[in-house]
Amino acid sequence: MNSTIDATRTRLTASQLDRLRRRLEEDRVEVIDSIESHEDSLSAFRTARRDVATDDENDPEGPAIAVQRSEASAMLAQARQHLVDVDAAITKLDQGVYGACERCGQEIPLARLNARPHATHCVGCAERIGM
Repeated sequence: MNSTIDATRTRLTASQLDRLRRRLEEDRVEVIDSIESHEDSLSAFRTARRDVATDDENDPEGPAIAVQRSEASAMLAQARQHLVDVDAAITKLDQGVYGACERCGQEIPLARLNARPHATHCVGCAERIGM
């Protein structure tokens, strides 16, 4: 348990904050594993393409491989962004400001934080900005 959590800045209890922190830390481990897996996939694509002297245009499997490589790149980018979001939420927990909407400053409801512990906006603001 991190003693830097200041339960007085939010209506969330210390127990709720601790549970959310554990979920964020578990999510962080999973997303790091995912990043490593996506990086390995992209590395395998690069190695496979380097070993074959054809280009995607003339190779019958080229377009499919290009699509797979593009999807792997997109999933890697999403995983990296998710890690940034999770780390930001953990930092907010450490600073005692976790659970406040970045747009309006109101408290993010516990139900939203339970569903999405790295949420930065309340439901109303998330809808208004298209998240």
